[in-house]
Amino acid sequence: MGGGFFLRTHDKIETIEQNLSEITMQEPQIENNTNPTEVQPVAPNVFQRLLGDWRLKFGLIGSVIGLAVIGLFSFLFFWHHTLAEMGMRSWASSASATPIECMIQDTNNDGYVSCSAMLQGQVVPLECGSSLFNIGCRVNYGAAAAPQVRSQNR
Repeated sequence: MGGGFFLRTHDKIETIEQNLSEITMQEPQIENNTNPTEVQPVAPNVFQRLLGDWRLKFGLIGSVIGLAVIGLFSFLFFWHHTLAEMGMRSWASSASATPIECMIQDTNNDGYVSCSAMLQGQVVPLECGSSLFNIGCRVNYGAAAAPQVRSQNR
């Protein structure tokens, strides 16, 4: 009985040794037990996709340049009007008058913009300076009737 047990055990050992020799003759295969994660490309967000388009970049840059040109033109065009209104408000506050309005541009190129103010119920024509060095107004009676200087009671 004992011999049969030994033979069966010996046969099992030989089978195990053969299997081991077959395994060692093959190239070793390294098994990666870590959990591999697939690298997926990150999809660009909406903002990156929009800015990636050359037409949008061109449009944005063109819009910024266009707005700057329009802003500069408006500033230069209304410069005389803005300075004249500053002068008209200054004159009106010192004369206790109510400022009305100024023309947009100096129409006769004399350095003054035509303005008007209300003083004691009458419209007073003014010419207000349109230069930083000449802020202020003068009364222009050339286009209006002169005020009465003398009394009519004689």
